[in-house]
Amino acid sequence: MKSFGKDLTTGSIPRHLLTLAVPMLLANLLNVSYSLVNAIWVGRFIGSDAMGAIAVSFPVVFIFVGVASGATMATTILISQFYGARNFNMVTKTVSTSFTLAFILSAISCISGILFVDKILMLLGTPESIFPLASSYLRISFLSFPFMFMSFMVTSILRGVGDTKTPLYFIGAGVLLNTILDPLFILGMGPFPIMGLNGAAWASLISSFFALALGTAYLKLKDSVLVSGINKLSIDINITKLICKIGFPSMIQQSATALGIAAITSFVNSYGAAAAAGFGAANRVDSLAFLPAQSIGLAVSVIVGQNLGAGKTERVSSIFRWALIMTLSITIFFSIFFVTIPGTLLIPFTTDPDVIAVGINYLRIMGPATIFFAVMYVSNGVINGAGHTLTTLVFTMISVWGMRVPLASLLSGTSLGITGIWVSYAIAFFVMMCVSLLWYRSGRWKRAVVKHDVDVGQIAEASVPA
Repeated sequence: MKSFGKDLTTGSIPRHLLTLAVPMLLANLLNVSYSLVNAIWVGRFIGSDAMGAIAVSFPVVFIFVGVASGATMATTILISQFYGARNFNMVTKTVSTSFTLAFILSAISCISGILFVDKILMLLGTPESIFPLASSYLRISFLSFPFMFMSFMVTSILRGVGDTKTPLYFIGAGVLLNTILDPLFILGMGPFPIMGLNGAAWASLISSFFALALGTAYLKLKDSVLVSGINKLSIDINITKLICKIGFPSMIQQSATALGIAAITSFVNSYGAAAAAGFGAANRVDSLAFLPAQSIGLAVSVIVGQNLGAGKTERVSSIFRWALIMTLSITIFFSIFFVTIPGTLLIPFTTDPDVIAVGINYLRIMGPATIFFAVMYVSNGVINGAGHTLTTLVFTMISVWGMRVPLASLLSGTSLGITGIWVSYAIAFFVMMCVSLLWYRSGRWKRAVVKHDVDVGQIAEASVPA
């Protein structure tokens, strides 16, 4: 077999963070550009109602994305720890089990989403003017979910062994195809009929399938234990238990966040279609500020996972410190732009002054709040890398359902109006940052979730199969 992956248990920590985080940041930027490209075409050429339909659809899609993210987070953590412990047999079993479970779970999610889409939109209080648009758009989006889920799985497997660069190519190819297909499908250029908002959904579906096909083909060609896992799809009971133990809290965490966004969206919807569109446009902009923190946080999880698997707990504090320096340096830069030129950032999405006014109000409050989010994501990265996803689930429940949603409901009913909703975000992010930092400082993450049967003294002598 050819060597595979990257050993992150030795060498420069800043270099490892950059090597992992930069490709993940670029990949996340490309992923966000899917929605950005769609939003620009939709907002500019279809109108604010279509933009509102996308905004209403976002939390619904995010719930299902949360399921995929949680399941694949478990895969990344397990593979990184087994790889760090040089237990390649368990790496193969993890790949095989993860792919099988992902296929089953994605199919169930797709079918249930299509069947209950209208009931979900009713629960969100979707305005009647955008309900038909949101319904048809969501149905097509659910069809693309299995492709997206499996693409996440390919990416998570490669990240677990320290390869964050390769997934960038698959994602880039998918985004490029999406960029080409959007105007063709939305506007009906060439031989294609005019599909409007549905055209954006179909473009995303085809692009997701294309990215998955490339990723799967790459893994099939790769001569390593990763391929053995894909070629021998099966379910290992012990691995399944670990995936559930680590992945289920992460799935609930992501879903709880998405449901929280859905609740917030229902509050925003009560202010009308312009408010929904403004919220949607501003969300597209501030998602860019979250990406550096998310990428560095994921890199922290992988590096911490490998080092804990190798028994090198002493390196974790340096990983945390360097990650914090990096993420704050980038996030503060974004925050300044959100506060100083929010209107300029919103112009690509809409020219409606009412929509822009809502977005400006949101961004000026969320600008400083992104700094709290950035710090929290680094400390959570350590906790997740150790496998304590149940802990970060508790943090999320406190932040979203203990703080954000109740405060949004309360403050929006005061003289603050819709501004109270944005203030609730800032307060919740601050509280979550404080709680996460306190738990990290306690050192409780050092308790192992995954038990390794490889003696730590022998790990340094083990080598990657060649």
